[in-house]
Amino acid sequence: MSVFTDENGNARSEPMSDENGAPVLCRSALAARDRMIEQLCALPPIATALDAIIERFGVDQVAEVTGRTRRLIVGRNGRQVLQSRSPRANVAETRDFMDGTKRILVFSDAGGTGRSYHADLAAKNQMRRVHFLLEPGWRADAAIQGLGRTNRTNQASAPLFRPVTTDVRGERRFISTIARRLDSLGALTRGQRQTGGQNLFDPADNLESTYAKEALHRWFGLLFAGKLEAVTLSRFEELSGLRVEGADGGMVDDLPTIQRWLNRILALPIVLQNGIFDEFLGLVEARIDAARQAGTLDIGVETIAVEHYEVLTDTLLRTDALSGATTHLLELEIARALKPLRLERLEEFYGLSGSRQQLLRNARSGRIGLLVPARSLLTDEGMRVARFELVRPLKHGHITADQLEESNWETVDPTEFRRLWQAEVDDAASHLKRERLHLATGLLLPVWDTLPSDYVRVSRISARDGRSLLGREVPLHCVPELCQAVDFH
Repeated sequence: MSVFTDENGNARSEPMSDENGAPVLCRSALAARDRMIEQLCALPPIATALDAIIERFGVDQVAEVTGRTRRLIVGRNGRQVLQSRSPRANVAETRDFMDGTKRILVFSDAGGTGRSYHADLAAKNQMRRVHFLLEPGWRADAAIQGLGRTNRTNQASAPLFRPVTTDVRGERRFISTIARRLDSLGALTRGQRQTGGQNLFDPADNLESTYAKEALHRWFGLLFAGKLEAVTLSRFEELSGLRVEGADGGMVDDLPTIQRWLNRILALPIVLQNGIFDEFLGLVEARIDAARQAGTLDIGVETIAVEHYEVLTDTLLRTDALSGATTHLLELEIARALKPLRLERLEEFYGLSGSRQQLLRNARSGRIGLLVPARSLLTDEGMRVARFELVRPLKHGHITADQLEESNWETVDPTEFRRLWQAEVDDAASHLKRERLHLATGLLLPVWDTLPSDYVRVSRISARDGRSLLGREVPLHCVPELCQAVDFH
């Protein structure tokens, strides 16, 4: 390559050629290329997810419903064999899975529409389906079609959905896109966002949300100020090709968009991108936690499944003069069946013998909990806030190191921990939890501005007998103010 200076004074490079126009090649570069090609050819082949599953469990156990007409399989002698697949192979594979001949089924877009893989009561194989969402793709409608193949009517049991990712943080880029598009699809087709995503994703999974965009802007500010640990400003600009510092020495006004930033992060070394993502997600989760604690986190319609509910009072707040539609304030008593986390599942998910876990008991309440390290939050000033996940039989949440130090949690020996955990599980499973709440229902748009602006929670109360109520929750202390605001006497 020959180096020259353009009209703006910037150093540029272009291919070098001799006086006859033939390219001038660098012998050392050619030798390095040949060595790299030889090294790449010597590496073992990396199987795709589909081929890896078939190789691991065998063609006798895996039903493949894809558009492939040929595939490489490993024969009994250990050698690879090229196998042809006819257009009717998918029909036979589906039948083998539904009959229970094959326990595993892998399907792609070719098998994602017009077929059923659910635990059909009319099929021999009525085992509960565990649906691993491995490569959802970019199309939200196709992802919804795929999710619907294992969750249909007349089924023995509902499936368990398991989105799958690796520990490479940059992969969150792809999860983020499909999560956002599923939300958009749900809003268009059903009038509420989370119906598109089937509640598979957390608000933190959408890296293109308002919280994520605010966090990225602050991340750039911390990067420019040199307060990040994962990377410096000069190294980030060198590796990513993104410009953060302007010619005047200040931060540029037109910072990269979050989509462009995410794409560039994917090209960085895995250790570096993991470090950058940890700090970025610390900023995102700090904002989401703050919104959740303030009651302003918008998660769409939240379904509250109850055994039954009783309407204690029904207050008519407003009647529309034109349509006659009414607005009501209901006082409800709901009874929910508690679903505690069993001790066996706790050990499966977290383990109890590791050095990172702490077995705790609250000296004040007597309740039990498992403390597990979690991702640290990052303040807007660049300070790390150490945080833990506190897992309890009936709920789990997060607690900072300072909050833990000021609390009544204390360590307990494993034998006592198991006994107390099992006691809480048995107690929770033996009775229903009853609570009261106020729900504004009916025609809410005319009175929306009178509802508490700092507590926006839309809920669907769904009872086991099929009854349901949809409305917006109203905290008890806001009820008198609401009634006064709509001129109720």
